[in-house]
Amino acid sequence: MGDVLVVPEAYGLGPIEVTAISGDEVEMVAPLTGSGFSVAGCSGGGGTSSNGGGGVTMKCGEGPAATINDAMSLKVAEIRKGAAVLRIGSAG
Repeated sequence: MGDVLVVPEAYGLGPIEVTAISGDEVEMVAPLTGSGFSVAGCSGGGGTSSNGGGGVTMKCGEGPAATINDAMSLKVAEIRKGAAVLRIGSAG
């Protein structure tokens, strides 16, 4: 927990921080760098902070890759005691 993953700006997100790992889910937060947010394949939500920026929270479990902003593929490959293996790449 607490690990930060820097992703390419084209994905529409700033650095992704792992905030929690439970028995079957990984929770992450990230600032938005684009004008919108979409997620398919895991749960996610967004919000706007008072300074005009925005951020999102995502909870993903092991299984097929999720698609974020139609640009990024995020797969939780494995969850172990307090650790998770994430695979991030281009969607499509």
